[in-house]
Amino acid sequence: MANASSATNGSGGASGATSTPKKPEYALKYTLSGHTKAISSVKFSPDGEWLASSSADASIKVWGAYDGKYEKTMQGHKLGISDVAWSSDSRLIVSASDDKTLKIWDFPTGKCLKTLKGHSNYVFCCNFNPQSNLVVSGSFDESVRIWDVRTGKTLKTLPAHSDPVSAVHFNRDGALIVSGSYDGLCRIWDTASGQCLKTIIDDDNPPVSFVKFSPNGKYILAATLDNTLKLWDYSKGKCLKTYRGHKNEKYCIFASFSVTGGKWIVSGSEDNMIYIWNLQSKEVVQKLSGHSDVVLSCACHPTENIIASAALENDKMIKLWKSDV
Repeated sequence: MANASSATNGSGGASGATSTPKKPEYALKYTLSGHTKAISSVKFSPDGEWLASSSADASIKVWGAYDGKYEKTMQGHKLGISDVAWSSDSRLIVSASDDKTLKIWDFPTGKCLKTLKGHSNYVFCCNFNPQSNLVVSGSFDESVRIWDVRTGKTLKTLPAHSDPVSAVHFNRDGALIVSGSYDGLCRIWDTASGQCLKTIIDDDNPPVSFVKFSPNGKYILAATLDNTLKLWDYSKGKCLKTYRGHKNEKYCIFASFSVTGGKWIVSGSEDNMIYIWNLQSKEVVQKLSGHSDVVLSCACHPTENIIASAALENDKMIKLWKSDV
């Protein structure tokens, strides 16, 4: 079926080297319950086996990525958790909490290995670098910190922004960090020196609620609180694509690149839906309904056509969606 459709799509024009099927066909497969408050973040492990979720209930839960089966809970933060991320070998998890700390967890044992202390306000976002010897974090204290995973110590504090930092992400070789903030700026940093290499400003600068590098590292996807997602060529400082149709004016909603089937952009929305756009044509190709509150977080599986989504406190559910294309 998939082969037939890609064959027909691929025949239409010289540019059809990597053909995207017309539309994905995501359908709900599993609903995962267990968190007792709003869910802030869901992330698939790089090996594709697991899904980690973080919540305002101050816990991290891990579930089977393919069957949604509950695996374990990691507790230790004193206040709610805003973000969670995996190391490249799928062994470590880092979490960012309102208790002003990050924690590094050993997933196989569920034990907390390190507590990263230094931020002076809520820690809002976190990620490992590809080598997973560093963690980057962003905070309501307006700074970005780079941490040594082995020692748990701060290596660099970047005076990054003039408002809370909403997102931080390493590029694919770890040489660059992108940060986004309520101050309306996206900034690209040199990991080794801590120098700001570039600042991307939009004409009217609405708060930047999310930012990440594309898988190939050439672009950044940035969400702003004016119901807009934009794809930037950051070396040129040029906006290439704009994605609209969803609702995003209040929350820091995650967006992601889906590259396992067609090339899509996926985002949660404040109308309780998940939106999927064709990356190239910018058209909304599917809307997934099922949640009963704002969908704050969604993630795309590294190898299969699976999307995980999670919603705020009127819902408290994680949903796993699968598509054959």
